[in-house]
Amino acid sequence: MNKLLNVSSSPHVRSTDTTQSIMLDVAIAMLPAAAFGVFQFGMHALLVLIVTVAACVLSEFVFEKIAKRKNTIADMSAVVTGLILALNMPADIPLWIPVLGSIFAIIVVKQLYGGLGQNFMNPALAARCFLLISFTGKMSSFTLDGWSGATPLAVLKTGGSVDVAAMFIGKIPGTIGEVSVIALLIGAAYLVFKKIISLRIPVTYILTVAVFAFIFGQQDMNFVLAHICGGGLIFGAFFMATDYVTSPITPKGQIVFGILLGVLTGLFRLFGGSAEGVSYAIIISNLMVPLIERVTLPKAFGKEGK
Repeated sequence: MNKLLNVSSSPHVRSTDTTQSIMLDVAIAMLPAAAFGVFQFGMHALLVLIVTVAACVLSEFVFEKIAKRKNTIADMSAVVTGLILALNMPADIPLWIPVLGSIFAIIVVKQLYGGLGQNFMNPALAARCFLLISFTGKMSSFTLDGWSGATPLAVLKTGGSVDVAAMFIGKIPGTIGEVSVIALLIGAAYLVFKKIISLRIPVTYILTVAVFAFIFGQQDMNFVLAHICGGGLIFGAFFMATDYVTSPITPKGQIVFGILLGVLTGLFRLFGGSAEGVSYAIIISNLMVPLIERVTLPKAFGKEGK
């Protein structure tokens, strides 16, 4: 009887998953997009990936050494941050720019707020937005097969037409990791299979963008599909908006979060000055997460409603 009445502290639901195993799965899920990016854009893209990941890991190691904190590079969170940031880079970007972004992501956005679990927005996306503002020309210059060109969404914004099939496969200019929808969906399927992410945020996000583009854009499915396949929406929806630290934990909150992401992305793309908008939409929505969780927190069992 005594054993039945023993009380232990939370958590009462335990899992064999660790931060390291989760981060490893996220890194594995990004490999198809990374491999396609290297295949499409060449060896400089591979250098960007290697240098950015190395800079993130080194920044975390050096900061924690100086601050006399416990070393956390083994949890692989810095590797994931580096991969996400690198996959958001143009393939021919000078290497010092992603290095600077890595330092900003790890030290300013992550470590100065207490490290993993304390950051108020996605470090990789915060760094990307910092680089977009600081080096707009270099961060917005894309090449494919030696030719510089606008991204499909930039072409749409000027009234042109795009090849949605090419966007789905990935034969378009863009950042290293955002171009191939097929490669990204393979990685997303892996994350869903391993139960690392839920489909609530990604599906709500993508559907909201689709509805927004249909209502406020051209009432044409090719236009809607182009907005779904372009601008890093798939990458952002499955790999960045689902970040555990900066997304809501409540089921209703995740739906609200996805809708907010979709509305902001649609506003930026259709009514803003830029053809993109995913990065800014995610970091702004990250700031709203505490409020979203507060208003969507389920009532405790046995508590009366007002």
